Amino acid sequence: MKPRKSASEDPQGALFKTELQYLVDEHHPLVRLAGEVDWSQLEESFGQAYSDAGRPGIATRLMVALHYLKFTFDLSDELVVQGWAENPYWQFFSGEKFFQHELPIDPSSMTRWRKRVGEAGAEELLRETIQAGLRLNLIKPSQLQRVNVDTTVQEKNVRFPTDARLLNRARERLVKLAQAEGIELRQSYARVGKRELLMQSRYAHAKQFKRARKATRKLKTYLGRVIRDVERKAVNPSRELQELLVVGKRIVEQERKSKNKVYSVHEPLVECISKSKAHKRYEFGCKVSLAATSKGGWLLAAQAHHGNPYDGHTLSATMEQLAKLTGAAPEHVFVDMGYRGHGYEGISVVHVDKKRRGRISKSTWKWMKRRSAIEPTIGHLKSSKRLDRNRLKGAVGDRMNVILSAAGMNLHKIMRALASAPGSLALFLAWLLELLRRRPAAAAFAGAR
Repeated sequence: MKPRKSASEDPQGALFKTELQYLVDEHHPLVRLAGEVDWSQLEESFGQAYSDAGRPGIATRLMVALHYLKFTFDLSDELVVQGWAENPYWQFFSGEKFFQHELPIDPSSMTRWRKRVGEAGAEELLRETIQAGLRLNLIKPSQLQRVNVDTTVQEKNVRFPTDARLLNRARERLVKLAQAEGIELRQSYARVGKRELLMQSRYAHAKQFKRARKATRKLKTYLGRVIRDVERKAVNPSRELQELLVVGKRIVEQERKSKNKVYSVHEPLVECISKSKAHKRYEFGCKVSLAATSKGGWLLAAQAHHGNPYDGHTLSATMEQLAKLTGAAPEHVFVDMGYRGHGYEGISVVHVDKKRRGRISKSTWKWMKRRSAIEPTIGHLKSSKRLDRNRLKGAVGDRMNVILSAAGMNLHKIMRALASAPGSLALFLAWLLELLRRRPAAAAFAGAR
């Protein structure tokens, strides 16, 4: 059923309660931002994901506010729900009238809500942060005409892959799922598999690599036997079991130089990506493209790309998303040398970085030197906006995490701007009141003389 507008409040029960608007500071950034977000538009957009029958859904404003707070302050679902019950400003931002002492929802409801709204819902949250910045005059329309585009890697929350551990993990998952579906296996290899993995690690640590390779071959044999046993005895396997069998076969067959290898059993889409970093040779996740304004660093587009594409081949999709979120394409796009041969054919002019100025005007070269301003933005996304370690499941989780991280970054910038503005205004008003208070006394003193 459609989400309810707000939590119903018993007039008799609220007789002795104090409204939140009298508890919070009206100059607080979240209080000011609560009046600038177009909640009615968000409720209308997300209401299309619900049917007219059944139990009423959780209020859209509450779910949107919790996700904004989650990615702005780098919190898990559990921590953001617990913090909501302790913070009156968070409750005011989510549309509550009175202070609540209990958790608003179960944290698992946030997972189900993300599955319901999908990638389109995440883009709607990012669009609203851009529109809020424009309404507050923090984002100038002229800033949307020049953008910087770059790529990075969004690492997945998986362990570093090793052949022995991957083989043993695939066997464990396959045995557990087969037993849950009532398949009686000839042998599970639970005891000998665990011991063989332990011995492989010890041999490798002692640099006895011949023995380590022999232990790895045994683990591969155990996995192959379990796969063949399940295929013989599974009459009508479930979809999950079929997918796990496919992943297990790929793990058994892949070699060191194989392409499209599996690096994680529960996340088979994880890719090994090299970005030529001195401190981190390989990263396991997916490639991400970001577009930020050249001046101000406001994020206008964020996309996850699977298959480890060439940087230049991600430009067209990034510009398409940027135009969809902002309503217009920028005039100039600045990229690094990794985008040579990008093949973009839009109306924007793409400027590829180069080592020397060459035949470039002085003003264009000045903006070209600002291309590197997107690098610290990527660093902040990874350090404090949940882009360094993606904990959302599957390909959809990869796409949603990067978009919501960008929305959290924009919201953080808006809150910092709102926090600095009221302080200076308050100081000015205090000085003005003090001046007016002293003026009559000074006039009286002059008249007495």
